[in-house]
Amino acid sequence: MSSITASESGTATVPAKVIQPAWVRVVHWVNAFAMILMIMSGWQIYNASPLFSFRFPGSITLGGWLGGALLWHFAAMWLLMVNGLVYVVLGLATGRFRKKLLPITPAGVIADTRAALTGKLSHADLTTYNYVQKLLYAGIIVVGIVVVLSGLSIWKPVQLQYLTALFGGYDVARYVHFVCMALIVAFLVVHIALALLVPKSLRAMIIGR
Repeated sequence: MSSITASESGTATVPAKVIQPAWVRVVHWVNAFAMILMIMSGWQIYNASPLFSFRFPGSITLGGWLGGALLWHFAAMWLLMVNGLVYVVLGLATGRFRKKLLPITPAGVIADTRAALTGKLSHADLTTYNYVQKLLYAGIIVVGIVVVLSGLSIWKPVQLQYLTALFGGYDVARYVHFVCMALIVAFLVVHIALALLVPKSLRAMIIGR
């Protein structure tokens, strides 16, 4: 991909480097779609039995009522689980996780966080993640796994009683699930904001280059 080729006019050109391979782009957008469905339907489910003294506005929920929201939530759940499994398997098999997300060091995270807050963090090379990105992406993978497991323990507390017990019981699992959802929403907000600030990263996730 990095070799120089000659055009018909004789001018040497360098083909654009592939930043995001096709399989990464596909699972990324499928995951984004499934996650939005799960969040919006999850908010409707939450409204039926709130954990806190607030409810989500109906305009940002999905399903219209508890039964409808559950249907949307379960459909999106299977899509998210299958797509997430594909992402994890391919990420491990291709070595992408090791190359992109490791190592993560406290010193590196602190330095890059300071650079980001002062506007000095470079985004020139999209093939390499900075330490803040590594921490966020690795962290959201862990949160994704926990949100799925806590969701399963809420869905089938009797059949999966050992999993539910691992979370401290049904009620605690609901709080864990809610906190994970909040972390995912926060990640999405930051992720979208950064994509708008660095448009070429969004372009790479669409066309790969």
